[in-house]
Amino acid sequence: MTDVTKFNTLTFDCYGTLIDWERGILAELRPWVERNGRRDLDDNAILELFGTTEAACEAETPGKLYPEILADVHRRLAQAWGIKAGDDEAVQFGQSVGRWPAFADSATSLQYLKRYYKLVILSNVDRASFARSNEKLGVVFDRIITAQDIGSYKPSLRNFEHALADLERTFGTRKTDILHTAQSIFHDVVPARTMGLATMWINRRKPVGGWGATPAPRVEGAPTTPDIEVASMADFVILHQAHLRGDSA
Repeated sequence: MTDVTKFNTLTFDCYGTLIDWERGILAELRPWVERNGRRDLDDNAILELFGTTEAACEAETPGKLYPEILADVHRRLAQAWGIKAGDDEAVQFGQSVGRWPAFADSATSLQYLKRYYKLVILSNVDRASFARSNEKLGVVFDRIITAQDIGSYKPSLRNFEHALADLERTFGTRKTDILHTAQSIFHDVVPARTMGLATMWINRRKPVGGWGATPAPRVEGAPTTPDIEVASMADFVILHQAHLRGDSA
């Protein structure tokens, strides 16, 4: 297994990895669909259509800020599910990111990891929304790079190219210094590996399976296998401690 102590920089996806976006999304959408008579939709149906719709909106309108993307997703979900939704509901959903909770292990794990690495956010979000999430994460990140800064959304390689150039310019960071750490194979592992980055998959859905709010990876020749897989940030810390001791796992 790749030794995690050989890196000095962690680039993080945030939503799905550090922030429990699936719980946050369901807290917003489930009461809405039930109020509108769609009790037939289970959690996976809601999350899966959200995931494919969000990715489509991001690809079609990469210059929009994330709250606008979420509002567009809400409108498309309403149409797909036959719900008559007011524009105010879409706008409210667009503003919901700051209400999404952090995973229970995120803050303590980040505080531990900050002792050993530079911590960098590379997220499909806007700066204002991330600032509200950052309050839940308990650390000061060394660099925050968002879709707003870049003008595109992962899995676009532009986002990774921008981050690599930014980190080299700011810190002198080389590609071999970085371990890209993320939950989404589609948004993160595939493009990061395509760019030659080492990757750690935080497989938050391991107990339940399926892809949830992230689209299934497109596999035509793409590198979909991460270098390292753990089920949580807490497991990342345990692995790091093992590698510090010289254990292989």
